[in-house]
Amino acid sequence: MDVSLFDFDLPEERIALRPASPRDSARMLVVREDGSLTHARVRNLPEFLRQGDLIVINDSKVIPARLHGRKVVADADGPAIELLLYRRTAPNRFLALARPARKLHPGDRLQLEGFAAEVCARQRSELEIAFDIKGAALDAAIARTGEMPLPPYIARRRPADARDVQDYQTVFAAREGSSAAPTAGLHFTPELLATLEQSGVAREQVTLHVGPGTFLPVTATETAEHRMHSEWVQIGAETAKRINADRARGGRIVAVGTTALRTIETAAEANGTVHSYEGESALFITPGYRFKTVDVLLTNFHLPRSTLFMLVCAFCGLQTMKRAYAAAIAENYRFYSYGDACLLFRRRG
Repeated sequence: MDVSLFDFDLPEERIALRPASPRDSARMLVVREDGSLTHARVRNLPEFLRQGDLIVINDSKVIPARLHGRKVVADADGPAIELLLYRRTAPNRFLALARPARKLHPGDRLQLEGFAAEVCARQRSELEIAFDIKGAALDAAIARTGEMPLPPYIARRRPADARDVQDYQTVFAAREGSSAAPTAGLHFTPELLATLEQSGVAREQVTLHVGPGTFLPVTATETAEHRMHSEWVQIGAETAKRINADRARGGRIVAVGTTALRTIETAAEANGTVHSYEGESALFITPGYRFKTVDVLLTNFHLPRSTLFMLVCAFCGLQTMKRAYAAAIAENYRFYSYGDACLLFRRRG
């Protein structure tokens, strides 16, 4: 498909720089199966679900993945370097995006804040970095000196600060590994979770460690030409069993975020049966994709020409989602990672 079909104009003032407080006070645009729109709040989520539904969350935890330092050169201060860690490959190694990458080559030494590293390999702006420390010592150094990796559309307007340490982490966060937050989960509070449980809505968890490629605009002119970055996912045998049992009883599967949706769909057969799975997923969902398992999706508003906007268009229809986004812009909804939410009911047929 022509990527330009997924373009739209968003006024910059609609980009949220801070989350709603409390989190579940964020607005929620409900898009029903017939394409009709309803305006609500995330705290109203239980009113749109029913007893027997099952929400599936992503329990990945964001690491302070943005590091600053300098390239080591003889007898001079080397150029400033910024790294965005996005996948661990060994106890002392990470894949990373670098800025400016053109100044770095295999064998170059880097001096970060309190520890050092070496460039092992480079492919365009992507590097593999070997640190001089490993394991728990490396984790502690990253936690001490790293910044929360706010998306570029926030970072270019303000620096990350102490508030983001809490704000850019979901209440479900348990397993470290993401370089970007699974942002739909940011809307949940203990009070909302308690209300859902009292309403007879069960909860399961999966893991997808979010990489920066998830949110990047597609630069290809045709969707078939786009290369999706793979991400590590895991869905346990007991979780898969409970998802299958819930579907057999007639319950709906409600994915909290596109990351949870892609994890479930990666692990599902064509008939909707879900199996345990651990490994890579590069699932790229565009209109025409036949969803196997997920019935309802809670997600944020996404960037134009992004793989995530393509996914929601596949879920509800391109024209429906363009109309929904236009309505959200007209009604002053807040967009992107710290913004408001959509509750999408999958179009049938």
